[in-house]
Amino acid sequence: MSVSDSAGKPAVIVVMGVASSGKTSLGERLAERLGWSFRDADSFHPPENVAKMSSGTPLTDEDRKPWLAAIAAWIDDLRTNGGNGIVTCSALKRAYREVIVGDRPDVTLVYLRGSRELIGQRMAARQHHFMPPALLDSQFATLEEPGADEKPLVVQVEASKEAIVAQVVRELRLG
Repeated sequence: MSVSDSAGKPAVIVVMGVASSGKTSLGERLAERLGWSFRDADSFHPPENVAKMSSGTPLTDEDRKPWLAAIAAWIDDLRTNGGNGIVTCSALKRAYREVIVGDRPDVTLVYLRGSRELIGQRMAARQHHFMPPALLDSQFATLEEPGADEKPLVVQVEASKEAIVAQVVRELRLG
């Protein structure tokens, strides 16, 4: 699935997917290649959310409201000032994506899709991350894959990091 042919080049790319799907890796590589600003959505979490997740407690939708609002504000600031950026965000529910992407025609969603098995293996290999592997099942249970009406670029995570970057640049006509 690809973005609509009628869509112009995005001002902002939201890279979404469950934990350990490769969001930060892709976001950093794209930002470096394109010379765009980059933010990981984890950096928008208030300390209470980080503490909750670190203790293995999934966040509630109420917990997420200030986090999503902060991401949306960053996106709007970039757009208002004519900037370009990439933000990585799990964005597991359509309601979350409505806050951070919404009806912004110049914000494109890139969805990193992968199997529970593969992503679980990647998560188990990670170090120094506050999301414990036990929360991965809750992420998959919460995940509402983006529908065609959201015009996502769906990328399979099995490919190499370089191939994924090349696919995104090619399909979003950024290079």
